[in-house]
Amino acid sequence: MDAFGGDPIAAARACLTSGARWLHVVDIDLAFSGEARNVDVLRAIAELGANVQAAGAIVEHDQIAAALAAGATRVVLGSSALEDLGGIRRSIERYGERLVVGIEVDGDRIRARGRRSTDLPLGETLAAVCDAGAARVAVTSVRRVSSMTGPDVAALVIAAGLGVPALAAGGIATVDDLVAVRAAGAEGAMVGRAALEGRLDVALAIATVS
Repeated sequence: MDAFGGDPIAAARACLTSGARWLHVVDIDLAFSGEARNVDVLRAIAELGANVQAAGAIVEHDQIAAALAAGATRVVLGSSALEDLGGIRRSIERYGERLVVGIEVDGDRIRARGRRSTDLPLGETLAAVCDAGAARVAVTSVRRVSSMTGPDVAALVIAAGLGVPALAAGGIATVDDLVAVRAAGAEGAMVGRAALEGRLDVALAIATVS
């Protein structure tokens, strides 16, 4: 059960108190309905002094701009945007370091969750994203999200081989999991359920892998 009673501001404060330097904030309403109903929440979390990475199947320029205007430091571009590599390149040119390209991995395919489906080859598409100049990618194992069964590091290894910084997500629940994704070449990791339910000591985790 969520230790914060579903209160995103309380969860954000707790993570910051534990030493988190970045908070990954997902607008679930935007991801599945296309309606950005939580901009005020994003703004309130940013006003706590956090570096906020906003996500939620964000694909349009106005959605990126709205998240940045609300105080996000970076925005994760949803995997469905990968259907248009020309658009990806233009977004990278426009937003640079402030844009993270989302890579939702299912085996050797990229399969987006949310309101738009995607089915693309992992290796080829990741290479194209790297060639487009992406500052970093967010690699999420879709089958392991909220499972707390450990990370899938295969895509992280591919990203490391291409030289693009990667953030890992999906299945991460323990300090050992964080050590594993770091060993696979990840720049950082996004931990959700394990942190929100109090199963992972965030302060200990940060101290161990920093």
